[in-house]
Amino acid sequence: MSGSSVTAAERGSIERHDCLLAGVPCGRRAFLVGAASALLASPALAAPLYDDRLLNPCYEAALPERLATHEIVRAAWDGIDPRQVSDVHVHLVGTGDSGQGPWLSPRAWSFLHPMTFARRLVMTNAACADRRAFDESFVTRLRQLAEAFPAGVKLMLLSFDHHHDGDGRQVSEESPFHVPDRYAAAVAARLPWRFEWIASIHPYRADAVEALEAALQTGARAVKWLPNAMGIDPASPRCDRFYAPLARTHTPLLTHGGEEAAVDSAETQELGNPLRLRRALEQGVRVIVAHCATLGKGIDLDKGAQGPRVSNFLLFTRLMEDPRYARQLFGDISGIVQRNRAAEAFPALLHRTEWHPRLLWGSDYPLPGVLPLISLAGFAERRLLAAGEVPVLNEIRGHNPIFFDFVLKRRLAVGSTRFAPGVFETRRMFERRSAG
Repeated sequence: MSGSSVTAAERGSIERHDCLLAGVPCGRRAFLVGAASALLASPALAAPLYDDRLLNPCYEAALPERLATHEIVRAAWDGIDPRQVSDVHVHLVGTGDSGQGPWLSPRAWSFLHPMTFARRLVMTNAACADRRAFDESFVTRLRQLAEAFPAGVKLMLLSFDHHHDGDGRQVSEESPFHVPDRYAAAVAARLPWRFEWIASIHPYRADAVEALEAALQTGARAVKWLPNAMGIDPASPRCDRFYAPLARTHTPLLTHGGEEAAVDSAETQELGNPLRLRRALEQGVRVIVAHCATLGKGIDLDKGAQGPRVSNFLLFTRLMEDPRYARQLFGDISGIVQRNRAAEAFPALLHRTEWHPRLLWGSDYPLPGVLPLISLAGFAERRLLAAGEVPVLNEIRGHNPIFFDFVLKRRLAVGSTRFAPGVFETRRMFERRSAG
């Protein structure tokens, strides 16, 4: 079954069979509650629940007038030009039911892989997608979320390449999902005043350089990697031929940093070690470290291959403090408000105001729609958020998780320190440069 496609009828049969095996009703809500419960059983999410909802209510994406004009929403836009705002980290996913190119691992349909199965159900709810027409409903909802923002704001849609082995061969059975560049480009072309797209190209592919050239010609604004899931070692010499055109064309590399928890990648977590990105930086590539490497531990490679394991965020901090990389190394703040990331890194990122010109807003959508991942009451208890703002933000979240992520990150504060407006005016990072 691995690597093969699964028909809609087969999916329905699998789900009916799996719920019978599990001894639970076969309704959508029962499945989603069970899936959410399975995810919450993960050690990364073992903190107590502060908020009372498990499921995204999927209200209309446009905010009602009383929310759209609320004082905290108005304040969120203070000092910000919406025409310069792009969400740099928006996942575009699909099951393949449209026949347009997205692909999801058959593991996601089998209760024999319970965590992967659970993730699919939880993400379906987070994105307010229709299981019977997932691909199109995902894009429709994304368009509605985007149109709820002021004119000028854009979402950058992420492609996702397959896992490849050391010889550059595609390994479908190790790939969690696939979003082809052509699909992301086509979706972005539907709504160019709201969408742009980011290519995903495995550097070991024989056609990697040609694929990059084609993507740039088709309008790609950057390249996205998730080394842990794709099987990419950013420190490998095999990446050099790909780094050269990235540097020459000034194309940013948006690459996951730290441990990966949203997709299966347990055997390759070390590939997310931020220090492995030095090779790209030394070759002149502009690197954006997704999530600022705010999860897990990595080997301190500066002390040798057998060095101690320390916080990945500490390793990211070391790179950020290196003056050689001051114009090349950036971090996106997607995911940093999730309860499994926020404790260590979030206050540190707010305090490091000298880093703010090098930080970029990203939502990590659809994850802000997974309600148990973010505890607003927890932020209020730590005095990072005014308690009176929690109900308003929770209501915004039920309508528009991306808008919620924006407003939340504008409102969180350590004392009087908040993220600077420039963190959200991300368009500067993706300006076209000469390829000369």
